[in-house]
Amino acid sequence: MRLTERPEWLRTLVRLSIPGIALLGAAPAAHAADVTLGIIGPHEYDLPVDFQPFNVLVQYGDGNAAGSYYNGSGQRTAGQGSHTWSGLTKYVHFRSFEAIPHVGFAFEIIQAESFTLANGKNYGGLGPTIVGPAAWFKPNAHSTFGFQTFMQTPVGTRDATSPNYWSNISSFIFDYEWKHFSFDGDVGTVVGSTKHIRGQNSYFPGVVFYSNLRWSWKATKLLEPFFALDWQNVTGTYNNTHRTYVKDSSSREVALGVGMMFNIAKNFSFTTRYTHSVEGRNTPESNAYYIKLVYLW
Repeated sequence: MRLTERPEWLRTLVRLSIPGIALLGAAPAAHAADVTLGIIGPHEYDLPVDFQPFNVLVQYGDGNAAGSYYNGSGQRTAGQGSHTWSGLTKYVHFRSFEAIPHVGFAFEIIQAESFTLANGKNYGGLGPTIVGPAAWFKPNAHSTFGFQTFMQTPVGTRDATSPNYWSNISSFIFDYEWKHFSFDGDVGTVVGSTKHIRGQNSYFPGVVFYSNLRWSWKATKLLEPFFALDWQNVTGTYNNTHRTYVKDSSSREVALGVGMMFNIAKNFSFTTRYTHSVEGRNTPESNAYYIKLVYLW
């Protein structure tokens, strides 16, 4: 059956998009905290199965005024923060296969953009490119469970926007829908390859563990307020040359946020959110706003 023959799906489809990833691997004091996949909104994983192929274009954007910094003891310290603006432009192709019934698949290409103002300097450009697939099934009519995995390239258009190592971002994804409420999120990890820059020490980046949870209230067909919780923990960076961990390189952050989703049309939605850190260690605070535009065809 064609997608146009299932109009009840359209409101769900316009809300979905496998999330992108903020730039990983920059020095902690030079960029926003940006919990991995912190850009997701409500219904991010409210996904269909047994559908005809379709496409989604998503534009994410976020800004963070990190005027303070969490030190190694978890104390919030004024200064050492930064102002950052970033975007993710994403194309996603969704499809299912008759040979694999009741399972959905997606493949996406994401391009990161960023600009940073820190310590009297400003710089920006394109970040790394991110590609990867996702697959999911529905345990019942109201729930979704799946897995996604992405590879992030090591370079952007300039050194300041380049992690300089490959990384894999993988997570389990889930969603549950009630009549008036929804709950979805993810839990995952980021693992990077060894960081090599000619003439410099060799490093193994810390492993990232993260989770993003969203609770929403389906107030009306147009308006959907929601609550967000983002958590991230990063193990220490290891200096392969000196065979020791880099001091104060492990970090942690917990951030809470509130937002609103606008289901403007069957094939278009807009989501906005404000988030602030409530706890952290060795990371700039999150004092951030997020937006997301989704167009489906």
